[in-house]
Formats: sequence, structure tokens, C-alpha cells
Amino acid sequence: MLKTFLAALAFGLALWLGAGLLIEGLFAPRTVRGERIEVGGRKMRLVCAGPAKSERPTVWLEAGAFGFSADFGDLQAALAARGLRVCAYDRAGLGYSDPGPRPRDSQAVVDDAVRLMDAAGVTGPVILLGHSMGGQHVRLLATQHPDRVAGLVLVDATTPEAVEIPLVARFVRVFGRLSQAVAGANSVGLAKPLFFLGDRIGLADAGAVREKQAMFVSGRHARNAADEAVHWLDGAAHARAAGGLPPSLPVAVVTAGPAPENGAGVWAQAQAAPARASEAGAYAAVREAGHATILSHAHNAAIVAAVERVAAAAR
Repeated sequence: MLKTFLAALAFGLALWLGAGLLIEGLFAPRTVRGERIEVGGRKMRLVCAGPAKSERPTVWLEAGAFGFSADFGDLQAALAARGLRVCAYDRAGLGYSDPGPRPRDSQAVVDDAVRLMDAAGVTGPVILLGHSMGGQHVRLLATQHPDRVAGLVLVDATTPEAVEIPLVARFVRVFGRLSQAVAGANSVGLAKPLFFLGDRIGLADAGAVREKQAMFVSGRHARNAADEAVHWLDGAAHARAAGGLPPSLPVAVVTAGPAPENGAGVWAQAQAAPARASEAGAYAAVREAGHATILSHAHNAAIVAAVERVAAAAR
């Protein structure tokens, strides 16, 4: 009985893995968007859209946990249509970028971003836009390199102070452990049959959708994303130690879900705090959007408006 069960299990597992390999082989993208730029002996993928030259600041996009440049496929198109130069990139080891030195904490992310900007010729102060965990990275970049930053847009983002909330800190630790489990499963191919579940944003950009699907089942992508996740709290500590943002820096915050009412919880207050502290701050909530779908063409109008507002204030 046991032998029969084990044989059936092995056969089922072989079918599952085989189906995943077939799906990936048939539908993985043959070409990817953007270019790979050498940064310190390794290559990082950068995707830029919009006019090569503009009087307004370039918008630099920073994805959240497990995210990469494809997350911003729809948003890039919308911002480029407004005449803005907008660049998204894959952090080290994610998407189509080579792995970088560990640990992959916020400091490592910021150092890479600055080197990539220089290598790509992204000059002049930029508007930093961070989604989710990316909010922590752009905060550190803004405080360590204020001469490079014209303004900040935080999209349903985490702040370094927010992870000091006990419930949020507990979530971050659990998320790190779950991320390692996902990395293990992806590394042996267990996720490959789930290829078509890879786009939780609802992207309209077909190329970005295929890239999201490919990375959703990638072991390499998951392992490096998990390394970032387990160093989330360390990165937050670095960002807090670097100090706060100057009040003169334009900051816009856009959150997913209904706007918090007076007396809302500490999480909502922490998300909105950077906009309240700015002399040119703005806040908007996208009631019908979720944490991921807020980046989609269906829900990103408020983000586009926030970027436009920060760009105007930065002049």
C-alpha cells in the first residue's frame, strides 16, 4: 500500500514538474524590454520610456518585495504619455539583473541604484517613486543623496518608521520566512505550472505580463527576493538612522483602499506621515484598488496625478 502511494506520488510529481517545464518553455518571453547596463562588473536591466530629454525631472521607479521593472509596465506608459522620462530597473538578482553582493538590504539597493543612474547617464535630480517595500529604499536614497532627488512619490508604501509598529514588525518577520519557503519551492520547479498566475497587478502591457509570469516561477528571482525580505528590518534601521526628509522636499502619498478617517490606525498614519511632514505634501487614496492592482492601467491615474504634482512643485 505504501509503495503504491509513493509510486503514485512520484508519478504525480513528475507530471506536475513536466507540465511546468513545458508551459515555461512555450510561454516564457523570448525577448525582454530595456537594456542591460554594466554596473561594477555585473549587468543590471534598465527600462526607460518617454522623451530622452525633458525639462522636467526623470521619474525613477523602485518596486516592492518580489517586484521588478515589469511591475511598472502600465505606469511607465501612462507617465511617458504625459511627456515625462521614466525609468524602472531590476534590483540585483531580480528580473533580468545579475546578482549582487550580499546582504541585499536597503543600503545595498541604494548603492546599486546610484551606480546604475550614473552608468545610464540619468543626470539631474530625479523624482523617486517607491511602491510597497520600495518606499523604504527611496527614503534612504533621498536622505543619503539629497542632491539627486527632486521629490518623492510613495505608492501604498512602507516607511522605516512603520515597521517599528509591533504588528507590522511581526508581519515582516513572517513574510521573510514565507519568502524563503517560496524560494525553496521555486528552486526545485514546484511553481512552474502556476506560470499564468504571475501577474497579480492586471497589467495591460503584454511584454510586462510575460516577464511577470516568468519571474513568478523563477528560482533565482525568488531566492534573491527572499534575501531582500529577510533583511527588511535591517534596511529600515539603516533608513531611520539616516534621518528624516527635509520639509522642503515635495512628497506625495498614494494608498490603496478607502481613505483613512480621523483617528485611523497607526499603519494608515505611518503611511501618510511623509506627506504631512512635507511643506509641499499631498495625499490620495484609490478606494477600489488593491496593494498590487494600484499599479495597473485601471487604477494608476492617482499615481500619475501625484507624479505631476511633485514635478510641478519641484520646479
